[in-house]
Amino acid sequence: MGRPDAHAQRVGSLHPEIADARAVFFDFDFTLADSATGVVVCMNHALSCLGLPPASEDAIRRTIGLDLITVLGVLAGEEWKPRGREFLRHFTNKADEVMVASTVFLPGAGRVLRTLHGAGYRLGVVSTKYRRRVEEALERDELLGFVDVVVGSDDVPRPKPAPDGLLRAAGALGLATGDCVFVGDSEVDAKAARDAGMGFVAVLTGTTAAETFAGYAPRAVFAGVGEIVPG
Repeated sequence: MGRPDAHAQRVGSLHPEIADARAVFFDFDFTLADSATGVVVCMNHALSCLGLPPASEDAIRRTIGLDLITVLGVLAGEEWKPRGREFLRHFTNKADEVMVASTVFLPGAGRVLRTLHGAGYRLGVVSTKYRRRVEEALERDELLGFVDVVVGSDDVPRPKPAPDGLLRAAGALGLATGDCVFVGDSEVDAKAARDAGMGFVAVLTGTTAAETFAGYAPRAVFAGVGEIVPG
C-alpha cells in the first residue's frame, strides 16, 4: 500500500494500519449502525408467518450479519431451510415498514465517514442487508454523499463470509484488494476480509468477543468505529 501524503497531514491521528489504505470499507450492522430493534421485529414476524414461535432478542442479535436463510436454520433448525425463500419474503415485507426508521448510527460513525472522505479516502459499505436499506439509512442521516460504493446482499451471488461483496466494492473503485481495509464486528466479516485479501479491523460493538478475532490477525481491535479517528 502507499497512501498519499495528504492523508498523513489531514488525518494524523488515524491508526497507522488504516492510514496506509486507499479505501476503507465498513460492515453496516453493529459496525456503523444498530438496527437490532427492527431486525428482531422482522425476524419474529417472519417466524410467526411460518407458524414458528418467536426467538429471543439475544438469539436474534447473535445472528445479525448472517444471510437470512442461514439465520432460519440457526433459529428454527436446519430442517426449515427449504422454506427459506418464504421466510425471506415475510422478513422483507416487514422490513419495508420498520427497518430504516429503527436504525440508529453508532457513536462516531458519521464523524469517521466525514473525516475519512474529507481526507481523500475512498469509502464503502458491504453488508448482508439489501443495498437500498443501507442507502436509505445513510441518506436519512445525510451520510450517503460520503460513501463511494454500497454493496448489499442483493448485489452478489454469495453473501459474507464469502468475499464476493468486498471484491465487488474494490472492483467498482478500480482498486486492488490489498489497498483496501475492511472494518467489521463479526467473525463473518473477518473471514470475508481474509478471503478477499484485505486487511481487517475489528470493532467490539457486536456480539463477537475480542479473542475470536485473534485467529484472523486483525490490524487493530477497537471498542467502536469512532476510535478509528479519535474525536
